[in-house]
Amino acid sequence: MKVTTKKLSDTKVEVTVTLDQKDLQIAEEQAILRLSKEIKVQGFRPGKVPAEIAKKNINPNDLASTTADIAVRRTVPQAFEEAKNIPLVIPNVDIVKYVPGETLEYKAVADIVPEIKLGDYKNLKVKREEFKAKPADIDDVLARVRNAYAEKQVVKREAKMDDEVVIDFEGSLDGEKFEGGAAKDFKLKLGSHAFIPGFEEGIVGHETGDRFDLELTFPKDYHAEKLAGKKTVFNVLLKQVNEFVLPELNDEFAKKCGPFKTLEELKLDIENNLTEQNKVKSDEKFKDDLVNELIKKSKISAPEILVEDQIRFIKQDIEANANAQGLNFEDYLKQTGQTEEDWKKQIKELAETRVKASLALQMLAREEKIDVDNEIVDAKLNELREVYKKSKEALASLKDNNVRQDIKNRMVIEKTLNFLVKLNSKDEADDKKAK
Repeated sequence: MKVTTKKLSDTKVEVTVTLDQKDLQIAEEQAILRLSKEIKVQGFRPGKVPAEIAKKNINPNDLASTTADIAVRRTVPQAFEEAKNIPLVIPNVDIVKYVPGETLEYKAVADIVPEIKLGDYKNLKVKREEFKAKPADIDDVLARVRNAYAEKQVVKREAKMDDEVVIDFEGSLDGEKFEGGAAKDFKLKLGSHAFIPGFEEGIVGHETGDRFDLELTFPKDYHAEKLAGKKTVFNVLLKQVNEFVLPELNDEFAKKCGPFKTLEELKLDIENNLTEQNKVKSDEKFKDDLVNELIKKSKISAPEILVEDQIRFIKQDIEANANAQGLNFEDYLKQTGQTEEDWKKQIKELAETRVKASLALQMLAREEKIDVDNEIVDAKLNELREVYKKSKEALASLKDNNVRQDIKNRMVIEKTLNFLVKLNSKDEADDKKAK
């Protein structure tokens, strides 16, 4: 077998393989064994026909094509191994020349794991950002808690923003009612933006008992295509106005919120929670910054096939979030004012970064011999089985070796990332000691 390699890009190669008579003979013997199981020869049981007799009874064209198929399948992995390249997908094979029994030449093209040269990962110049809880942040949380304990009071005055109103409404397009355009005794918080622009604003200034029309236009990117950009009239009856009365900020209020004796204790608890949340954010950002710096310092190319996979995963996440809101991906594109082509161009850089990050961490794991014991993987699988014990489909997938390997790979990546964090946190620790 003769192999020559042509580099098409940093992530794609073409190997040209030439097989001689000896190589084809081995493949032909395997082809005869395969085809002999399908032929019938008088005096022999199916599958028990001797090779020499079988060869005489096999269609020559079938033998030639099967031999070529076996020869290619058998030698493609060897060819790429000899070329010191690891295909990411099954190579695309094109037969250039084939003379049965004499020679076979083919070209195989495949996306490959690119050559990766890691930079100095032990001295990445990244500083951890400290996110401290500001007084304004504490006040914002306190305001939300206070609103949660607000009491409603019916008032006899004009409705204003932040009030709750009880309304009957009925919408129409060109005098015709439309599905979902009517409700009775509907409670609406003014300023919540639950309705189309102009609806809540149009209620402000009206009193209990008022009946009025609101002439509005649905947004052009409204999720229901039949209504998008259409003019409508909502007939509204204001039945009640409720005012939210906020509790006073004092020790008594703090006692209602939990095991606190004073307002200061409540504020301190909010500060501690914010600090903990901010620490998590800081840790995650530090990890991201470390990986991005590692990518900058390293030589890594992102194979197009892996980038496309990543784009597909990102799209699936968006679709899942959209579906949870009763929308689809097309609705998402309309809301963001993009075509799918525009979105792909925008998201491609993120996808490339994710691919490079994964490749860099995989290479780092190999260099540092970072691995995860099978017992730990088994423990993780048992956790997942408990989580998905009510889903037969999910439980079945956990038996798949590919799924197991994927879980292990993720755990190795996470372990490697933690190693990278620890490795580049020495300076921080030294600074704290010095202080």
